[in-house]
Amino acid sequence: MNIIRFWFRNARPTALPQSLLPAVLALCMASRETGFSIYLGLSAVLGVVAGHLGMNLFDDYFDYKVKSSEFRDTMSRKGFRARIAKCRYLTSGETGLKQLLVACLTFCAIAVAFGFVIWWHRGNVIFYLALITGFLGVSYSGAPLRLSYRGLGEILIGLMFGPLSMIGVYYSACGIFDWSVVFVSVPVGLLVANIVYTHAIMDFEPDREAGKMTFAVLLKDKNRMLICLLLLLATAFGCIVGGVIAGYLSAYYLLTLLTLPMAVSLFCLMVAFVREPERRFSPRWWMGPMGDWKRIQAFELEWFMIRWLSARNLLSFFCLIIIIVTLAV
Repeated sequence: MNIIRFWFRNARPTALPQSLLPAVLALCMASRETGFSIYLGLSAVLGVVAGHLGMNLFDDYFDYKVKSSEFRDTMSRKGFRARIAKCRYLTSGETGLKQLLVACLTFCAIAVAFGFVIWWHRGNVIFYLALITGFLGVSYSGAPLRLSYRGLGEILIGLMFGPLSMIGVYYSACGIFDWSVVFVSVPVGLLVANIVYTHAIMDFEPDREAGKMTFAVLLKDKNRMLICLLLLLATAFGCIVGGVIAGYLSAYYLLTLLTLPMAVSLFCLMVAFVREPERRFSPRWWMGPMGDWKRIQAFELEWFMIRWLSARNLLSFFCLIIIIVTLAV
């Protein structure tokens, strides 16, 4: 049990809402269809979760092979405002790359096992979706594409945990395709990408120094970063409005606009980060849960966590509203 707990903790389960909530949302949407199978739907959700944890570890594996993650400590010593080092379990000597690779393959094997069960019942559509998602997941930081080093990481994550994941879970659960899931999966994918993009803006200096080409580094200018952030958030809400106008979504989906204050708050926090980086903020109720804030302050990470958690909470509440609407209407 200790080894399972060790690898689960290092696979960054705090990021699971990025994949779990969109997958559960797709499952709930599929439950309205006559061919719905809770057994296959839950298998798809669990496969998404296992795959996400595996890809998180693969990201550590490939990043560490390219350049030891101790560079973030080096950035801090140079005066950069950098988040805590990645892969502490590797840099501390608790484990090695071979053991990490085994853990990566184990999580992915679990995902493949769930995928095989679904493929047996639903056919090759699931096979192709899983193949594309798996390839893109490994290519996030793995050779030869290393998409996260080419400024495409945020788009890739949004695509995987939005449309690809949600359409896959939906089809797994009911065996059909419906345009409503597309109009929901695109904004959900954009809000997932927003979490990673928000992170990239805050890690702009250390990423640029380390030679990691995130979308924020690709843009170079922080005002451009803020404009892209605003467009990303506006497009996410615009997709829901467009789906309602086009008749693919019920008007009840407009209740997602209740999360607009969270989006505005996040944007204001990011503007402050760019223009007044030393300004401190305290959590407010409309930002959503912020975890153990005293512990976050003790590690001097409140500047990072208030923004990252705000982005994650925006996605979470957006998905939860749609889940409630789907089940209630």
